[in-house]
Amino acid sequence: MQKLERKFVEKVWGVDRLPPVFGAPQDVRIGEVWYDPPAELQSLLVKALFASERLSVQAHPSDDQAQAMGLGRSGKSECWVITAAEDGATIAVGFRERVSPEAMRSAALDGSIVDLLEWHPVERGDAFYIPAGTVHAIGGGVSLIEVQQNTDITFRLYDYGRPRELHLDDAMQVAITEPYPSHYRSRLGEDTQLVDSEHFRLASVATNETGAIAEWIGKALLIPFEGRASVDGVELAIGECSFVDDIATVEIGGDGLLLVAQPQG
Repeated sequence: MQKLERKFVEKVWGVDRLPPVFGAPQDVRIGEVWYDPPAELQSLLVKALFASERLSVQAHPSDDQAQAMGLGRSGKSECWVITAAEDGATIAVGFRERVSPEAMRSAALDGSIVDLLEWHPVERGDAFYIPAGTVHAIGGGVSLIEVQQNTDITFRLYDYGRPRELHLDDAMQVAITEPYPSHYRSRLGEDTQLVDSEHFRLASVATNETGAIAEWIGKALLIPFEGRASVDGVELAIGECSFVDDIATVEIGGDGLLLVAQPQG
């Protein structure tokens, strides 16, 4: 098992103080913690996000779209797993009803796109798979774990007046302007297979019952969600992320809940 190095990223929408398990610098507004992908598994990136206010409304391209736009070989699909949510906290994923690309652009320019989006109430343990092209935004008072394709191509449609670049023309080329399919939403404790996509799969696994990944082999990332976990007798704490060369050969112990991610395709 290899524990991954962490990088703390300042964001205007971040928080002044992270949970103590992260040991983060104080008096710095941290919005993201990146777990440095190992050389053996570069296709996936794990982050922890902490939002004190709404993030920009945005979308990401698919692999084919990124290549056609000259932005590299990889687009960005991702999954969010909510780790904490204040009362009334929400995230936006998809539109309330189908809109035209032109209507989306107009709404992005005047800010009314916020009202066109579907804002989903969230609580700890909710999971949302967000395929490339899905228009989305994280609301304030939400913390989450993000498992994603390892690229950071982001097209912002609206940013609440913050002085950052928007990418309306690019977003119009990639955005899915329809409601979010309900089968992409799941919940820890009720669903074990959170994502099974062309790029990666993600499972939630009780450390004392790993049948959900019994047939998995090969490289994987392990992210503790709650309780105690160990890999081959070495503790893996909340706030850490580890890489294993072959998930089929390691012994997982403890009395907690793990997220296990593995590339596909």
